[in-house]
Amino acid sequence: MSGLTEPETADYINHHLTQAGRHDPLFTEDAIALIHESSRGKPRSINNIAIQALLATFAAGKTIVDENAARAAVSEVIATD
Repeated sequence: MSGLTEPETADYINHHLTQAGRHDPLFTEDAIALIHESSRGKPRSINNIAIQALLATFAAGKTIVDENAARAAVSEVIATD
């Protein structure tokens, strides 16, 4: 199975956020690009990295998931795979 494209990854993340009740942007474009690249577009990996990025954002006291939070998430997820 091939992975999602980068635009599909962004749509996938935003769809889940909308389903959770979030309608304004939560992830920066840079964060989504890094999540896509690191996950190779695989939905399960996208989910795992996005959840860790949300936790990293909260821990940093920020309100938007940026590239730094995504990078921390990638390090965390890859270390546990």
